[in-house]
Amino acid sequence: MARQPAERKRQARGERRMRQLEDAAAEVFAELGYARATTNAIAARAGVSPGTLYQFFRNKEALAEALAQRYRAALRDAHDKAFDPGFASLPLPELVDRMVQPMIEVNLANPGFKALFAATDMPERLAAPTRQLHQAVVGKIAEVLTARVPDLPAARVRTIAVVSTQIFGALLGTVVSAPPAEREAWLTELKRALLGYLEPALRS
Repeated sequence: MARQPAERKRQARGERRMRQLEDAAAEVFAELGYARATTNAIAARAGVSPGTLYQFFRNKEALAEALAQRYRAALRDAHDKAFDPGFASLPLPELVDRMVQPMIEVNLANPGFKALFAATDMPERLAAPTRQLHQAVVGKIAEVLTARVPDLPAARVRTIAVVSTQIFGALLGTVVSAPPAEREAWLTELKRALLGYLEPALRS
């Protein structure tokens, strides 16, 4: 019985080390690209020896796979919060807030992941599922819009969802990269742009 607390402490230390290595890998992959990144560079960024890294990950692909799983889980959670058709009847400004905020938060929390999985040198096996999650956003927005305006034709709903996604994507980088003191102002502009498009579009 006395060994259980010690075992739990070792497990917690191991989980913290894995997280540290994943964070370092996200930074190195985003800066250098997947092909140029090395396990030595990742270990150095994490402040550990390469031998320590290999205790947890057999190679850089295993690190990228761990990051892919972590990012996909964060994205799914953000999607669940952002695109709930149950909120479709809210006043449009509040609905836009509810859709935008979780997506901004997940990108702020994982800036290296987005850069990594948009990279052209990322192995397709790892990048494809994450890219599919990003692409699913159009369908999720369409579900919310259909619940809000049931008589809009499906083709029109999809067009509005695509344009809304493009507006969000066009300003996302500016919001995420802005200094914290300026971020709220850019976020307000993003929401204003979405409202300016959605208000007339949903009446058409």
